[in-house]
Amino acid sequence: QVQLVESGGGLVQAGGSLRLSCAASGVISSINAMGWYRQGPGPQRDLVATITRDSTNYADSVKGRFTISRDNANNTVYLQMNNLKPEDTAVYFCYLKLGDILVRHHWGKGTLVTVPS
Repeated sequence: QVQLVESGGGLVQAGGSLRLSCAASGVISSINAMGWYRQGPGPQRDLVATITRDSTNYADSVKGRFTISRDNANNTVYLQMNNLKPEDTAVYFCYLKLGDILVRHHWGKGTLVTVPS
């Protein structure tokens, strides 16, 4: 059973930094991508950043402030968040895309990041 466990969320003042971690366990197929999405007041989860073997993708709103990285040996993805803004306040969900022919998507339970105004 695939599980994603996030950590590192919390409350920081504007301009501060946090580092999120997500460790995947129970993975036996190839990892196509890992990343982070976030959900604010509404129901929609928006892409923050994703990472494949040799590429990264960032939402325009976080470019230059957030950095995604991964530790392939431990199936762990990180999100370094610098210069945090109030609009970054959200629940951050770890994302995992598995498989070659049969593609499967997995989500963590989320970790809350709060940046007061």
